[in-house]
Amino acid sequence: MIKRVVLVFVALQFVACAELQKIANQLPNGGALTQEQIGAGLRQALDNGIQHQVSKLTAKDGFYKNELVKILLPEELQVVDKGLRKIGLSSLADEGIKALNRAAEDAVKTATPIFVNAVKEITFNDAKNILLGSDNAATNYLEGKTNSALYAKFNPVIKNSFDKVGADQIWANLIAKYNSIPFVTKVNPDLTDYVTTKALNGVFTMIAVEEKGIRNKIGLRNTDLLRRVFALQDNR
Repeated sequence: MIKRVVLVFVALQFVACAELQKIANQLPNGGALTQEQIGAGLRQALDNGIQHQVSKLTAKDGFYKNELVKILLPEELQVVDKGLRKIGLSSLADEGIKALNRAAEDAVKTATPIFVNAVKEITFNDAKNILLGSDNAATNYLEGKTNSALYAKFNPVIKNSFDKVGADQIWANLIAKYNSIPFVTKVNPDLTDYVTTKALNGVFTMIAVEEKGIRNKIGLRNTDLLRRVFALQDNR
């Protein structure tokens, strides 16, 4: 039984290699690409996403002024925002939203080493699935490999960032003011968990932007290896 399972596994690996090789052979110089080069090309694509897109999120207003990833209020706090604006405290409500985004910007600075390790671990079978997959297949791979580690890394940083940027005081004040409004339902959400999850979503959203660009715009393939590897995808 074990021998049969091993044979099936070997056969599947052979089919995966043959599938990419068939595509490579359709190109004028495709046969010159090795499995290692294909994996290296995909690692370059992910490195580009980390370098060009994720790094933007660490800058001031990297989240706050990016409509793709800007962190808005959780549903239970949207009533707080509306309630405060009705009583003339719009500027305080704006500061509350800005503080959430500042914490996310601070946390993303810790992500790069985790990403680098995950990118290094791409196998040929991973590469085959990524190259022949959807426009965000590489991003999905990276998310699957890093999501738990990033959450564990982001969460305490965001908690500390709340202290550093004053988000804890801002939101304590906001929530206290809202809860003092007559007849409202009192709120006390877990903002650390909420912002951690939103920060992760923002990171993978921006990596997906870069990946889609490389897959669909030849001009964004800024190395010879990227051009050659993604030409395989173009010809599938």
